[in-house]
Amino acid sequence: MSNVAFIGLGNMGSGMCANLAKAGHSVKAFDLSPQAIEQAINSGATGAESIADCVAQAEYVITMLPAGKHVHSVYFDQDGITSHALKSAVLIDCSTIAVSEARDIATQAAALGYAVVDAPVSGGVAAANAGTLTFMVGGSDSAFAQIEGLLGNMGQNIFHAGISGNGQAAKTANNMLLGISMIATSEAFNLAEKLGLSAEKFFEISSKASGQCWSMTSYCPAPGPVPTSPANNDYTAGFAVAMMLKDLKLAQDAGQSVDAATPLGQQATEIYQDLDNAGLTGKDFSVVMQQIKGEL
Repeated sequence: MSNVAFIGLGNMGSGMCANLAKAGHSVKAFDLSPQAIEQAINSGATGAESIADCVAQAEYVITMLPAGKHVHSVYFDQDGITSHALKSAVLIDCSTIAVSEARDIATQAAALGYAVVDAPVSGGVAAANAGTLTFMVGGSDSAFAQIEGLLGNMGQNIFHAGISGNGQAAKTANNMLLGISMIATSEAFNLAEKLGLSAEKFFEISSKASGQCWSMTSYCPAPGPVPTSPANNDYTAGFAVAMMLKDLKLAQDAGQSVDAATPLGQQATEIYQDLDNAGLTGKDFSVVMQQIKGEL
């Protein structure tokens, strides 16, 4: 078992940290929230008083932070990771940030003697808690070989996407697809209902037909067919509107940087921006179903 530092104990990080401790690793956890640290302690980790304290003896340092600016600060500020971590430590950033940011951070850290991988995740809070996340990893072959087993304690599917930044590239494209498909799924349920089909009957048919997709069968935006979906809990967030909007904006920026046409991605961004502007920032992103039905 390994010494692991875990920094960033939000909705996703808390479950990931708990699963590492459950697997038998010695996990030291840090967050700006004392309550989050206390939760990590209750899950089997040891609380840290600072980043320096957290990373001092770590073989692996995992970060799960809101945005690229936070990752850069935690890595490179005077009291950051690279000022205190062992040079032999592998730095694993599981945050969702821009591809360019991930590559810049990897380059800066490498210049200081550290191996860094970007390893964003898919699956949401439920998968983080259950240890069934999908990891998309960018970095060297040797770094990936070092961390694959560790990531397996938090996830079910571990993919090496290639060089630094490619994990973020996969996550950006995947979440753009997710945002678009959730809107399309919501439109389809609304159309079916207005044509006289119940949500349950449409689900029964389409989930076995060519329209089947994850947004339908695993995370259905219509109340009823999938009891565990947020639609059956007043759209309480598993993956909030704010997070989907952030990812869609990352996809738009990435597309513009390489001249990739993403017209549906642009429309999805505008739709989720409208939801955010309407004060639904903290609702689950599948609440777009209510907007499409005219219930908001």
